[in-house]
Amino acid sequence: MDFILLGPPGAGKGTQAKLMIDKWQIPQVSTGDILRAAVREGTPLGVEAKGFMDRGELVPDRVVIGIIAERLKEDDAAEGFILDGFPRTIPQAEALQGILQDLGRNIDHVISIDVDDEELVTRLTGRRMCKGCGESFHVVFNPSAKEGVCDRCKGELYQRDDDKEETIRQRLRVYGEQTRPLIAYYEKQGKVRRINGTGSIEEIFSRIADAAGN
Repeated sequence: MDFILLGPPGAGKGTQAKLMIDKWQIPQVSTGDILRAAVREGTPLGVEAKGFMDRGELVPDRVVIGIIAERLKEDDAAEGFILDGFPRTIPQAEALQGILQDLGRNIDHVISIDVDDEELVTRLTGRRMCKGCGESFHVVFNPSAKEGVCDRCKGELYQRDDDKEETIRQRLRVYGEQTRPLIAYYEKQGKVRRINGTGSIEEIFSRIADAAGN
């Protein structure tokens, strides 16, 4: 079973990916993770990627696609994979199609976890982190016993810059701009499975399993 997993910041992709890994016994292939692994292992493409990263530049598609192609050939991906963070654009999707054709495979399901923007803003802006131990709380869903104070170490709780509303809304705008064309691309192929991303973790995963046919 070969999946692409899509979802805006705060949609719960990471949580659902873990459950998908357990159910289907297939790896999650995250662009960031495999780039870091390629750099760490010193592969030729990893060395090239490191040069761009060290200069603070985006790693070009050509290098990312090459690293993805290498990753999908590994033994643990033989029975399937969950692509997370790739593709992000139509050219990347077209390149992926070429990689999979060479492997005699095809994407089975594009899982799109859909959550209303206002719900996402509530989820993300409500997060508070402890300056002392790094424990995470949420003002609505998981508040500390005393406002502004960590339950574990009594440290001060704060809101990270990337959890502020203006930043969240910009991240959601960028996601929408990047992803809308991608969803349309895969909808033409009949592969998009839209999942309602509100409810309990178990309810959302049940919808994913149903959409995948098991």
